[in-house]
Amino acid sequence: MSFAEFQQSVARDAQPAAAWSGAVQALWHDARGDWEKSHEFAQDDPSREGSWVHAYLHRKEGDPGNAGYWYARAGRPMPATGATLESEWAAIARELIGK
Repeated sequence: MSFAEFQQSVARDAQPAAAWSGAVQALWHDARGDWEKSHEFAQDDPSREGSWVHAYLHRKEGDPGNAGYWYARAGRPMPATGATLESEWAAIARELIGK
């Protein structure tokens, strides 16, 4: 799947593909504006990828302390000051879907 196909799924489909990882499903729900559902999927994904999405979600929520904890669990640095949530979401999505 390409990044463009993932974005099309967000716009078109009623649900994310069940075969996708919890982290990717979390990003899908976040793009649809459902932070709570996104958080559920990220929280239930114990992988580093799930922790990365979890960190992003807490950054989006405005909880930098909690975000920092999850970035550390993901082995990722906290984004630089001024980095937009939109650019981080796209970077995570591109890396997790492989394109």
